[in-house]
Amino acid sequence: MSVAAFSSICFNRAHCSNKELIKQHNVKSHIKCSIKSGITSTLQNNVRVGVLGASGYTGSEIIRLLANHPHFGVALMTADRKAGQAISSVFPHLVTQDLPDLIAIKDADFSDVDAVFCCLPHGTTQEIIKGLPEHLKIVDLSADFRLRDVSEYEEWYGQPHRAPDLQKEAIYGLTEVLREEIKNARLVANPGCYPTSIQLPLVPLIKANLIQTSNIIVDAKSGVSGAGRSAKENLLFTEVTEGMNSYGVTRHRHAPEIEQGLADAAGSKVTISFTPHLIPMSRGMQSTIYVEMAPGVRIEDLYHQLQQSYENEEFVVLLENGVIPRTHSVKGSNYCLINVFPDRIPGRAIIISVIDNLVKGASGQALQNLNLIMGFPENLGLHYLPLFP
Repeated sequence: MSVAAFSSICFNRAHCSNKELIKQHNVKSHIKCSIKSGITSTLQNNVRVGVLGASGYTGSEIIRLLANHPHFGVALMTADRKAGQAISSVFPHLVTQDLPDLIAIKDADFSDVDAVFCCLPHGTTQEIIKGLPEHLKIVDLSADFRLRDVSEYEEWYGQPHRAPDLQKEAIYGLTEVLREEIKNARLVANPGCYPTSIQLPLVPLIKANLIQTSNIIVDAKSGVSGAGRSAKENLLFTEVTEGMNSYGVTRHRHAPEIEQGLADAAGSKVTISFTPHLIPMSRGMQSTIYVEMAPGVRIEDLYHQLQQSYENEEFVVLLENGVIPRTHSVKGSNYCLINVFPDRIPGRAIIISVIDNLVKGASGQALQNLNLIMGFPENLGLHYLPLFP
């Protein structure tokens, strides 16, 4: 698919017309510009946002996306180990943005904040969110509230859940699947990157009873940014470049999250075979999924169901027949590209799904979710075309 064709698919849909968006929301008069650019503007209906854990990759992506949001402004940013520093000293690519300095969480004043993105490591988030003021709307990008069963959380993450009452309140944030529930949420558990790329193609097919749930095999590959920004020996350049390796074999923590979502779609327990791999690129993710079709189902039925499910969705794009999704085609964007192919084994199909693990797999979907919670169109701040080459 050409770049022009892809742009046409994404931006000629009625509900994502830039002209219509400007007309409906008067975006032109509310654009947030950097004071350093010499342009000032007044934000109407401004939502004051906090970014907790702004020194990590997902935090920096949130800040990048918010730079073009007409109604959200960054009111505070935390990073305990970088407290007192400007964000440009941590992420030089953000030097043009007029932003508050980083502070420690213990020093954060949330009285003038409406919502927060929590970009903190797994295992640390429950206690922090439990202590936040109740007026805040929260999108949590960690795994700490994704699993509804707190005993399952303890099994997979190796420690007891520290906020079981709050877990009951959390809504899982797979936007295209649970949009209505997200709109009324106070706390949204943003999905993981692998679960996003896998559930988006599989959930509609399982709900329609088009594939068997007993024999799903997922071969998934992620760029190195999916492992976070911490300095680790196995993530050094010489350890990663010119090679590929599997990890978390049979025990990757995203497995129960994926199975939870697929079980919801099926109405019964689902167990998958899931193996992730680390590949030498900074960002991007591909999930290649092997499924057995239900008796009498053809490959055309799978394609038609995906087409029907996502024809009115801006960020999930079913490609034309035979076109293979590529991670290059989604880099830096909030898109998920999907296609389905007949396997050489009769009765089986191959589904390929690609996303940018830091955008649709994390911060972009988080922004979609906060847009919904705050009553704005979910595509605000997300009109970034993929970067290529």
